[in-house]
Amino acid sequence: MQNELNNMEEILNNNISGFHQYILNDPSRLIFVSQNFCKMTGYAKDELLKEDKDIYASLLHPADRGIYAEFIRYLRTEERTATCEYRLIRKDGTIFHVKDTTTPRRLSDGRLAGDSVLMDITDIKNENYNLQFLNETIPCGFLRYTCERQPKITYMNKQMMKILRLPDVCDGEFDYVKLYKENAFLMVPMQEHHKFVRYLRHVYSAGIPLAGEVTLLRCDGTKAHVFGWVTKCVNQQGVEEFQSVCMDVTARHEEKKEKETQRYLKALTDVYDKIFAYDLDSNMVKCLYSGNSPLFQWLENVSMQMEDATEKWIAGTVTPEDRDRVLLFFQQFCQKKLYKSGEKPPQIIYHSLSSDGQVRLYSGIFLKISETVSFYCCRRMPEEQEADMLRSQNNLLKENIQELVMRFTDGIAAFEVADGCVTPLYASENVCEFFGFTKEEWLPLMKKPTPIKEFVARSNVAYENFDKILTEGEAEFTYIDLAMQRERHIKAICSHKSPDNSSPCYVMLYSAGDTGQETGMGLPEDPVVSIRTFGYFDVFVGEKPIAFRNKKAKELFALLVDRRGGYITSEEAISFLWEDDPVNPVTLSRYRKVALRLKNTLEEHGISHVMETVDGKRRIVTEKVQCDLYLYLSGEQEYAQLFKGSYLNNYSWGENTLAELTGDILY
Repeated sequence: MQNELNNMEEILNNNISGFHQYILNDPSRLIFVSQNFCKMTGYAKDELLKEDKDIYASLLHPADRGIYAEFIRYLRTEERTATCEYRLIRKDGTIFHVKDTTTPRRLSDGRLAGDSVLMDITDIKNENYNLQFLNETIPCGFLRYTCERQPKITYMNKQMMKILRLPDVCDGEFDYVKLYKENAFLMVPMQEHHKFVRYLRHVYSAGIPLAGEVTLLRCDGTKAHVFGWVTKCVNQQGVEEFQSVCMDVTARHEEKKEKETQRYLKALTDVYDKIFAYDLDSNMVKCLYSGNSPLFQWLENVSMQMEDATEKWIAGTVTPEDRDRVLLFFQQFCQKKLYKSGEKPPQIIYHSLSSDGQVRLYSGIFLKISETVSFYCCRRMPEEQEADMLRSQNNLLKENIQELVMRFTDGIAAFEVADGCVTPLYASENVCEFFGFTKEEWLPLMKKPTPIKEFVARSNVAYENFDKILTEGEAEFTYIDLAMQRERHIKAICSHKSPDNSSPCYVMLYSAGDTGQETGMGLPEDPVVSIRTFGYFDVFVGEKPIAFRNKKAKELFALLVDRRGGYITSEEAISFLWEDDPVNPVTLSRYRKVALRLKNTLEEHGISHVMETVDGKRRIVTEKVQCDLYLYLSGEQEYAQLFKGSYLNNYSWGENTLAELTGDILY
């Protein structure tokens, strides 16, 4: 027994850092000090254990005595283990920082005593002070984040939060700092994710820092440009992590960009008559250069609502025969459908009123300045070019047949008519069907003229009606729109009225809208279901998103989409929807309710056919939906740019598929 007591005293004296016992009641004083505590303070045991004096209070740094007094008051009232940091003064006058962990207990005589352990944290405090000094004196953002597939931020200094415009957390408000720390990718714009991951892979595998200028996404949705570097380190816990230091160069970047834009704009004014800036982010348009046109000069540098201003300009100046085509061109720009990767800037040629009141031929082009801003530049074409354009139009349109057929999906076509023959220039598949031809049969017709009667014979249009277009210049027909699965109007306009049909003329066909009638051809009536998985998960019926009333029902549907048509059992679904709960009667009942809510939601929107249930197992019918994931995985070149580096951000279990999409896990 005596040996056990000796061992305990040896442990308290030497193995427990700064151990001592302190009477918490008044009068407070030390009643036991270990040899370790004596070495820490520089005092002998008999100097510290004074019954008539609180020696420990004299060791406290004067500035920290209030902190210690509050700590003692807390221990007296709560009587549970607590921790406090403060400074002590050694016998030789040096100051050191300690972390005091005290556990209160009652002695046999009723007094309250505290068993205290001190840890010397001076080195840690000095390191933090140096870091704080750097934070306050150098305007750099510091970041430390994990080497995971989805990195988590473990440290972010105030300057970094300032760069990202993260607000201070107030009671009852959302903690954006915590949100950013959970996912470092939140500070990277979506289109930059893939590049950012590639940089991290390089730093991790090569083991050398990487420096450069990058774009960050601020909390308020704006973008910051920073110059910095990333390196891989091993932290104090022996775990690998990334560390980044960056400086905000947004002002310099914007100034440089503005100067380059102005130089570019000056060069464009030497070529084009008018220049407009279209900003898709703000949905505004501004006339940057009017070419002294009375119509636009007073509008220079005045921001206007994009759609309204464009429609008014088209309605007021573009000739009726070109109006729908020009309007469609701008609508496709606003919907971000004009720019094709690796292709020339989108252009258009149209007739419009000039400043002298005459109808002239104009050429327009969209030039991309940034991800969200484009310049629309237009110029009046010389009169000799107008004749050249008419002569070359047939060849130009033939060269672009594949692009035009793919782009114009709303029922549009054009023909050259001369000497009783017709030569198709381009057409969408809907219009091919209208004339009784398949897409494959249509292409050979474009290579040589076909007699009008022979061309019209396979359609529902009488030859007399087609001939009437040439003489009167305008007519309307109906056709079956295969894409919309409805009967629609088609409007035909002849570019030149020629009673004897002796000179070449051009016939343009435009969609004139729905008739409101069902086709009566047995075509399927199911609405188009579009699913977005890249980024956050959402489901659309037509163009309208489904507002799922139950979050788990939406997550179950996302899980079915992720399985790509494979069946999922109740047990498998539960393991994803409630990761921490076992499969039992309670969770099975919970799952059945979620599945029922999903079924009701799909029925409510008329799309119950996209989910199939067999013996409690469920799957999505992939052929009945349009999904960005399925399109991307098809390997078709036109869908290669759909994936930008994020997948099902709503759900953690989507990381497995994300790893597959990014070419295995990050490292």
